[in-house]
Amino acid sequence: MNENERQSEERSWATAKTLAEALPFIQIYDRETVVIKYGGHAMGESAVARQFAADVVLLKLMGVNPVVVHGGGPQISAMLDKAGVKSSFVDGLRVTDPATMEVAEMVLSGAVNKEIAHWITMAGKEADVRGVGLSGKDAGLLTVEKTRRTRRDPDSMIEHEVDLGFVGEPTKVDPKLIAGLIASETEDWVPVIAPIGVAEDGQTYNVNADTVAGAVAGSLNAKRMLLLTDVAGVKGPDGEIIRQMTLEEAQVLIDTGVATGGMIPKLETAMAAVRDGVEAVVILDGRRPHAMLVELFTEFGAGTLVKAS
Repeated sequence: MNENERQSEERSWATAKTLAEALPFIQIYDRETVVIKYGGHAMGESAVARQFAADVVLLKLMGVNPVVVHGGGPQISAMLDKAGVKSSFVDGLRVTDPATMEVAEMVLSGAVNKEIAHWITMAGKEADVRGVGLSGKDAGLLTVEKTRRTRRDPDSMIEHEVDLGFVGEPTKVDPKLIAGLIASETEDWVPVIAPIGVAEDGQTYNVNADTVAGAVAGSLNAKRMLLLTDVAGVKGPDGEIIRQMTLEEAQVLIDTGVATGGMIPKLETAMAAVRDGVEAVVILDGRRPHAMLVELFTEFGAGTLVKAS
């Protein structure tokens, strides 16, 4: 046996050992639903996107029911720039006029949604695992209402409403379509959901993807919700990643200013999802290869887990 053959044999034994060690965790998630919020700049990198799709297929083949909810902020911005449409933001939410709404739906429900579903289908080709692209407009999946925001004038200290345009908040999730797809006994479907919703009057709204993921996870009583971001997790006062926290501890981080910027809405989304019945939410770095697998199927985990208590 030459050196290459010896190393190949060692890798084979190491792989077998890893699979054996994962058995207890695989059983925990057998036939359980895991909602994955996929976003951030990793979406724009083809190699990372393909690896994400392959990991989703692996989850499905290991008995997990993955449901993907995706964002697409950078892609929307790029398309708006090409169209010469300027964007503005309030508290991290894109002000969405009619022209912006048209582009947002085209990008989210069209290009981004179908690309993710396509990569999942390609990754699962041999086992016939297929991605199914949806938006909140399909089958009455996501009902929303117009988002209301206020700002206080620094001089008069009078609060006034800020019009965000066609930006919505989920009021109802009808999970029948998703539940039917993941419960199929003959097909391996993976729902891929774009964060577009419809109000009671029929108007289409752009919705924050984190918020949609939380609402969907709650409606499905998901075992886990994975918030894939551009950071390794939630940092504590010492700058180190916190591996696990309760709802109360998460609120303290927000109230004391330890959690800042974009981490605040992610923590708030995680807390809301747990209150709605999700067992736990994990905030982790989606740019790191196989982060989802490390989180679900190893003892150490890969991010910050938020649970009730």
